[in-house]
Amino acid sequence: MPDQVQEKKGLIRKFLDMPADSVPKTIFMAVAVCLVASMCVSAAAVALRPVQEVNKLKDKQVNILQVAGMYEPGVDVVEAFQVFEPHVLELSSGTFSDQFDATTFDDRAAASDPELSRALEDDPASIGRQSKFVTVYLLRDDAGEIERVILPLHGYGLWSTLYGFIALEANGNDIFGLQFYEHAETPGLGGEVDNPRWKALWSGKRLKDDDGNLAITVAKTAPDAGPDYHIDALAGATLTTVGIDNLVKFWMGEAGYEPFLQNLEAGVL
Repeated sequence: MPDQVQEKKGLIRKFLDMPADSVPKTIFMAVAVCLVASMCVSAAAVALRPVQEVNKLKDKQVNILQVAGMYEPGVDVVEAFQVFEPHVLELSSGTFSDQFDATTFDDRAAASDPELSRALEDDPASIGRQSKFVTVYLLRDDAGEIERVILPLHGYGLWSTLYGFIALEANGNDIFGLQFYEHAETPGLGGEVDNPRWKALWSGKRLKDDDGNLAITVAKTAPDAGPDYHIDALAGATLTTVGIDNLVKFWMGEAGYEPFLQNLEAGVL
């Protein structure tokens, strides 16, 4: 045993006696610095996670306020958001579910849960799986009547999945606004989805024509239904435009919010 201790001390002493720029010492210092740095980054990530979650929720609330026309710079976002009434919607029936707490339900987590989602065979929005439940938001007037509904939607563009909200008037057909809060599309091209001028094009457009057919189109040219159903394509961003056209039609169609919009129109909610 003493010989083993002496041998270990000898190895440590040999290492310490090496020149500072020797290969073993260089490798040792590099590994040590990486380990310390990774520990610091991990500790910071864990410590800041609650703050990040709060900021993420606040950003989502700001986007809902904006798409509903209720946002003003400098307002208390949490307080302003209280005007919205969240509900967990069962897509297939178009009715509200009481299985979940609407204030904590995680739509994205549900989309990857086999029990709460379904794999899509017909998948124009390229999302793979669709949650059976989503969180929607109602805005009521002073008389308690539904004034606007805010619906989440998402789908693939050119480089990324775009996550956003569409705000509809109480008739479930007239569009008040649309905007995306998360994407990684090319700045200056597909990234122009964030341009206020392009977002303003959605206001006043309609989803369905007088025959009840889904007619809203994002393209270079207007559909046969006319300009009331047309959003100009993003210049130089053909694939992003196609992706947005696909995802809007998917979510506003039978596989998405159509049952809910029918119930909204019938006044049964």
